[in-house]
Amino acid sequence: MQLGEFLIPPAESTRRKGPHDRIVMSSRVRLARNIKNASFPGWAKKAERVRVLELIRPAVEALPEMKGAFSGTMDSLSALDKQMLVERHLISREHAAKSAGSGLVLNRDETFCFMINEEDHLRMQTLCPGLQLRQAWSAIDQADSALEHKLDYAFSPELGYLTACPTNLGTGIRVSAMLHLPGLVLAEQINPIIQSVNKLGLAVRGLYGEGTEALGNVFQVSNQMTLGESEGAIVERLEKVLSQIIEHEENARGTLLEKKAKTVYNHIGRAYGILANSHSISSKETMNLLSLMRLGMDVGLFPSEDRSLVDELFILTQPAHLQKQHSGKLPAEERDLLRADMLRERLRRVSRPIEQAPGAGPELDKPGK
Repeated sequence: MQLGEFLIPPAESTRRKGPHDRIVMSSRVRLARNIKNASFPGWAKKAERVRVLELIRPAVEALPEMKGAFSGTMDSLSALDKQMLVERHLISREHAAKSAGSGLVLNRDETFCFMINEEDHLRMQTLCPGLQLRQAWSAIDQADSALEHKLDYAFSPELGYLTACPTNLGTGIRVSAMLHLPGLVLAEQINPIIQSVNKLGLAVRGLYGEGTEALGNVFQVSNQMTLGESEGAIVERLEKVLSQIIEHEENARGTLLEKKAKTVYNHIGRAYGILANSHSISSKETMNLLSLMRLGMDVGLFPSEDRSLVDELFILTQPAHLQKQHSGKLPAEERDLLRADMLRERLRRVSRPIEQAPGAGPELDKPGK
């Protein structure tokens, strides 16, 4: 089966709900594992990478969670297919650059993804909508335990699981959440929040991870170190920090609507106007304006619309998805024209934002809800 036929349509995947999903777009837990007595992928020759791939891939395919999964080698996927997986946050940008000797196993629901011979021999991850770190950890822990009975992991009693990068030593776990924080950005409070989070030993990155920009006011927050702390403690610590960030974002939105409502409505109204009427628009501008429309939906300015529309457009307007719909690689200028055509068509039936009466805004989420 071709990957394009296997992937869930964004219209379906973006309707999934989770706790605090107005702000927490997704939760992810990733584990790094390596095979004993085998060179790390970055050092291994092609023959050894192929051997490791042939060892790991059938073990992953046999997991109950992976029944009916897509399984393929990276050299069998087109550049567009790989980029689509990156745009859906199913694989890393580094794995998209791999070819012979690397592979991918993805389950039907797109909740489990196993990257074989990325930086480590095996990087397994699970994704959940909203704030569901504990559920994500429980699911990936179960899969990891099953694989450990089949694969001989590289493990040291002193250092824990051995990994290609020293920062992943120990548990090999990366716990992260993708957050939509337009309130903190508009209130110019995002930098102090990032600095505070960094001081707690956590990392704040952009939309596609390390070294990327926070397009669409989307930030990834994750643990930095994996040695000397249990998986459960890392999950619990990140969960507490995320609850505080959620509270800060809700407070920022509430204060903006109370003290600078016209400014907020102006940002959202202009974003809607450009998206619904432009004839050429870049991917970067689209994501930043869709972020403001998403905020508008959250604060009740588009009462008849569902937020999933904006989340779907977040995916469909990105370069690889756009090119896939039009059957091939396109120059940037043509993509900008086609993106604008899509946005005008999809937003044609969306009424302009309706200004809220004072005190009539929607109830804000509380971290405990």
